[in-house]
Amino acid sequence: MTQNKWDVDLLRRTIMPVIELATTPTPEVLIAMPMMSGKIALMESLRAEGIRYIFGNPGTSEAPIMSALEGYPDLEYVLAVQEGVAMGMADGYARRTGEPAFINLHIHTGLANGISLLTDSFSAGVPLVLTAGNQDARKLSEGRPDLLRMVEANTKWSAEVTHAGQMASVMRRAFTEARTAPTGPVFVGFAANALEEIAEQEIFPSTTPRQANLPAPGVVSEIADMLTDSARPLMLVGDRVSQTGATTAAVAVAEQIGARVYSTGYTQVVFPTSHPQYMGMMSMRSPAIREDVKRADVVLAVGTRPFADFFHMDGGPLDEGTRFIHIDSNADELGRSVRTDLAVLASPLGALLELSRELDANAPSSFTDAAKARSASIGALTKAARDSFIEDMRNDNGSIPMSPARMMYELSRAWPENGIMVDDSISSRGALYSAFTFDQPGDLEGEYGSAIGWGMGAAIGVKLGSPHRPVIAVMGDGTAMMTVQALWTAASRDIPVVFVICNNSMYRILRVNMNVYLDQVTEQSDKPSEYLGTGFDPSFNFAAIANAFGVQSKRIEDPADIVLALQTAVAANAPYVLDIAIDGAL
Repeated sequence: MTQNKWDVDLLRRTIMPVIELATTPTPEVLIAMPMMSGKIALMESLRAEGIRYIFGNPGTSEAPIMSALEGYPDLEYVLAVQEGVAMGMADGYARRTGEPAFINLHIHTGLANGISLLTDSFSAGVPLVLTAGNQDARKLSEGRPDLLRMVEANTKWSAEVTHAGQMASVMRRAFTEARTAPTGPVFVGFAANALEEIAEQEIFPSTTPRQANLPAPGVVSEIADMLTDSARPLMLVGDRVSQTGATTAAVAVAEQIGARVYSTGYTQVVFPTSHPQYMGMMSMRSPAIREDVKRADVVLAVGTRPFADFFHMDGGPLDEGTRFIHIDSNADELGRSVRTDLAVLASPLGALLELSRELDANAPSSFTDAAKARSASIGALTKAARDSFIEDMRNDNGSIPMSPARMMYELSRAWPENGIMVDDSISSRGALYSAFTFDQPGDLEGEYGSAIGWGMGAAIGVKLGSPHRPVIAVMGDGTAMMTVQALWTAASRDIPVVFVICNNSMYRILRVNMNVYLDQVTEQSDKPSEYLGTGFDPSFNFAAIANAFGVQSKRIEDPADIVLALQTAVAANAPYVLDIAIDGAL
């Protein structure tokens, strides 16, 4: 009877240590580590880390891994037919679970397809362990791919396993690096020989560091003193507020100081959007927001990269007399480009809790009274703006194609209880955030960065990470088309995600940014643009595309059809596409 490779590996793991002990000439009692191949050490390492899903698209360099997987039915391989889908799925899954997700791509060619979305995961600090097979290390003179150079700009740490004996220790470090603040992606390459060789391996889980990261003694009092001297405080909150569980603490501090609050992006619930002091997402392209920032006498930024934008704008964002305080667990963000009066390397959660206690204990009553008055005044303005939007939508004349605002309003009316929003809406995002409120942590996962194509795969990963909650992804037609192959994965595994496409037949965000370029960079706002390379003619028929993948779908042009269509899609408990035609006018 011919023995397969899996049986050989199993024998080597269990018998080789015994043989070594029996033939050792010295009388000492030895404790031998098990002998196993690199590919089996990889499988055992994933099992030790509690990995359930492997997201990937394999190639020939991954043949040893796929072969070994046959002996590990508890490790589920989630096949993507395009690498960007695998990256999106892993990103969404890691966000939901809070633990590193594992991806395996194919050598340099497949890895290259995944790097686009790797940039966004890196910017957002999503904990990922990205891997790829490589040629035998002995083929160095033949020009084997340099995988580490490909990913070094968008990973926290990277390494290539070139000998089997490195496998277990490298995998432990990879998982530790990914989950250690500031969290983010890491990369491990596997040389073909390292997967096949036999070596001693010690398998045990990686360590999760216990990180307090409280501010240094005296710093919290210094921050409180600066804030209680303020008459016009402004607060900026970013992703690491939500990642560290500091949303409630951020609300407490904002209320104690009576600050206007902006979010720098909004990929998770960093601040309740219905809170009366929340002013919306920061955009330094907006003259009104730039003026609001200039009026502040103290700006407190927490867990964020403040004032970032693609375009360079002359002049700093802050007034000469404005004091700037920046708290972050990522040292790379502190003092990056803005004049900073006080930079604090600390966890947003720990720093905000300590600051709230300090303000509660020592803030002068005159400041507390003034802060309450400011909060009430800000709340009146934000409530009026929200009420105006809802009233406008109620009185909408039902034009076809519908406006993005009308689409979002109708979606909000049919939103399922406990539903999770996966937001990749891009140029329709303003309408989305006007129609919806996001107050509870876990209600939202959003796109971060400049690459498109995240939402299709991410929605699947979010659903795998939160299987008992409805997941609805709202995305633009341009970003959906980048990774539309995700529909095959959803159909093949029957993953019940509702994909809602904002179909305006264009890369509308490029037209928006062209206008910004003409207005603020070239100062030629009166020059008409032909918006070359931004239109889809013919437009994408996502309903037909979905059907081709075996996914149920509905094309919608009348806004009156949205409520029933979304309710039907959610009730189907299956992959479903709603292809909604909207007006792309600027």
